[in-house]
Amino acid sequence: MGPKFFQIDSLRFELGLVLFSYGSLLRERASQVLHTDLVQSATLFRKAAGVYQYLGHDVLPFIRAKPSPHGPPEATSSVSSVMSLICLAEAQAEEKKTADGLLSKLHYGVVQLLDEATDSYSTAAKECKEISPGLMDYISCSKALHKLRSYKHMAEGVKTEGQMGTAIGLLKRALNSKVEKNVGGLESWRKVIKQDINALTEVLRRYEHENDFVWSEKVACDEHLPLLQGKKIATCIPYCPARWERTLKLKI
Repeated sequence: MGPKFFQIDSLRFELGLVLFSYGSLLRERASQVLHTDLVQSATLFRKAAGVYQYLGHDVLPFIRAKPSPHGPPEATSSVSSVMSLICLAEAQAEEKKTADGLLSKLHYGVVQLLDEATDSYSTAAKECKEISPGLMDYISCSKALHKLRSYKHMAEGVKTEGQMGTAIGLLKRALNSKVEKNVGGLESWRKVIKQDINALTEVLRRYEHENDFVWSEKVACDEHLPLLQGKKIATCIPYCPARWERTLKLKI
């Protein structure tokens, strides 16, 4: 299939496309520096989230010529909301050296942000038929990955507190979810999930071995295990429109 072309007679729409591209560039730059500068990366993700938030709240809702369901996804506020939440989740996902209990909550906070993105995606899919299903695959893979990591850190935290039976039960619950079979997306994404599953399997093996020879604790059954708790700390860095944008906004 060849490329699709759209025509919307609105300067605000043109401004929206520019801002959507700007948000994408910030997110790409954040990904590029992820492994070299966590602070800069998180800042760029939060700036991208702010751009998408501004776009969805202050630009796209006021397009006079409403895009059709077969128009570009970038012209819908719900897609901007999805992207803003994804960027916030990516900003929070950058693991820091802190207590396992807090890390567990931060990873599950990422899951909660992505749950919100899932809801926004459902709205976007009704408004725009051209939205990529790959975006939902990315959200699903990310949710699965961070849920596993939340369980891992919770298990390590309770083990440190001397609750080996609970730690083993948590790891078993995480591994019994079979998340790798429930997500689509790129093979590279599923490979990362598989690596985390293998790492959790090895941790479980070590814990069970240690429990057999040292702790001799009864493994906690599912109904007696603590539930994951989330903590959302990533916030948008508000986008401040340039002077020419403010002037254009007044004239439209």
